Amino acid sequence: MKRLSARIPAVTLTPVSDPRYDAVAQSSAAAVISGYSTSFGWTCRLLGRPVRGHVRNIYALVRLADEIVDGPVSSHDPARGRELLDELERETAHAVAWGFSTNLVVHAYAITARRFELRPELMEAFFASMRMDLDTSTHTPDSFADYVYGSAEAVGLACLQVFLGAAGRTDYDVLAPGARSLGAAFQKINFLRDLAADRDVLGRAYFPGIDPARLTTAQRDVIVADIRTDLAAAREALVQLPSNSRTAVTAAHGLFAELTDRIADTPTDQLLRSRIRVPGQVKARILARALTTGGRS
Repeated sequence: MKRLSARIPAVTLTPVSDPRYDAVAQSSAAAVISGYSTSFGWTCRLLGRPVRGHVRNIYALVRLADEIVDGPVSSHDPARGRELLDELERETAHAVAWGFSTNLVVHAYAITARRFELRPELMEAFFASMRMDLDTSTHTPDSFADYVYGSAEAVGLACLQVFLGAAGRTDYDVLAPGARSLGAAFQKINFLRDLAADRDVLGRAYFPGIDPARLTTAQRDVIVADIRTDLAAAREALVQLPSNSRTAVTAAHGLFAELTDRIADTPTDQLLRSRIRVPGQVKARILARALTTGGRS
């Protein structure tokens, strides 16, 4: 697979946008998030104000790339989808280097990346995984690990940089394994709940060696056990997060743990017919518990 290099030499410049433009860009990122994910919007509101907008900026860019690889452009014209993804990666790297983009979501991400000096290799890994979605329909254990790292773990690590940076903390290396475990768990849960759509609409099978149309109870249980191991490891690190993010991440952890339990209790044939969800009243109870405990064990 051809690897696109989008890295731009670091450039230190006086910002070329004014505060009004920055505010509009970040409002646009928030609009993207609110338009796509209700659950994420709920948990994001639990983040402290210093970090809430920056996490939205990161996830809005992620959503933009997802729209390219999963949307109608790539399904009708894969070559054009690849061109658009390459353009987005290049634009993102330029925006981080120069501090400006005419793409409002990219500009918002650049604000965050420059403010917290986000590690460029994280977003490079993310775009590499997005490119795999255009080129790979089934995975080996190695390609699966690479995909999960770039598509989920690297994004979680970028958010961790924001959480710690906003709190003036430097213990990134201590908490990074837990952030990776949480991202991996979230991604694997999404793969399980989206088995039918990934297979029938996008033509993808993510879990190595497993045909989604013939998923057995034993195979599902192995995946669920792996997810629960990731969630347990994440929980150990979660309680060490700064107060600016601990409650929100606790809520997200609780929502996905509940979703995992529901998937574990769902017959495999039903997983292929419907997308398992957590009812609104259960979500509210999980969010209330996170608010009450503040992420404490």
